[in-house]
Amino acid sequence: MSSPLAADGPEQPGDGLEARRTPASQVATGDPVPGRRWRRGELNAAFRVVASIVIPTFRFSARYRWHGPNRLPADGAFVLAPNHFTNIDPLVVGTAVWISKRAPRFLAKASLFKVPVFGKLMSGMGQIPVERSGRTRLSDPLGGGRSLVEQGGAIIVYPEGTLTRDPDLWPMRGKTGAVRIALENDVPLIPMAHWGTQNIMARYGKKLRLFPPSRVDVIVGDPVDLSAYRGRPIDQQTLVEATALVMARITALLEELRGEQAPATRWDPAANNQKETGRFE
Repeated sequence: MSSPLAADGPEQPGDGLEARRTPASQVATGDPVPGRRWRRGELNAAFRVVASIVIPTFRFSARYRWHGPNRLPADGAFVLAPNHFTNIDPLVVGTAVWISKRAPRFLAKASLFKVPVFGKLMSGMGQIPVERSGRTRLSDPLGGGRSLVEQGGAIIVYPEGTLTRDPDLWPMRGKTGAVRIALENDVPLIPMAHWGTQNIMARYGKKLRLFPPSRVDVIVGDPVDLSAYRGRPIDQQTLVEATALVMARITALLEELRGEQAPATRWDPAANNQKETGRFE
């Protein structure tokens, strides 16, 4: 059963996780969707093998707190767009999606699919390879895009494309991939924010801190209203405008979790002489 925030004891001072703006009555722990069952056929052997290792580990190391009334849809295709600030984010976010009874699928570097055993598991789970050029199977309406719509899958796309370069871990300028997938396949784009994974693994860190468990706050927003862009030519102007809207929604959700206000100007790596990909610290 879910329980209110107050039932879990007082916050530790200065932990940066106070989430002061969300009423305690809207913060729950435990199962985010009590009673929800897996859809028939959504899981396969590859998912079950990976989940048997990953899910127990991160359910132990992350004390999830679900903010607000929204939860991930029980069925239907959608693009989930979270913020991204540590290398462990995909496992923590993937676990959050899994315990919401949805099978998480990510866009992942194509090179990972060439790794023995691991690559087979990635393919078996339906993860989507991204080539260096940025093209994906979702570019083909007869391939990944149609499969996403017909199978009602959940695709997790980090709109920043890499770990944020913002020194205070706020979302930086977004890339257009998440919006493109949502518009090309006419599916909802759902913003999400989380905070606390930096206590499990620091940005670009190599050590996992699995104990004691760390608090991870999660909030799911309403689907971004992309109606003004649907039906229009999917050109660069459309994608940039819609992506700015998505990043604003993600940032607002993170402000709610952190109880702080983000900088007025979103961090732009190019304006700060930083590379768009790879390590920068």
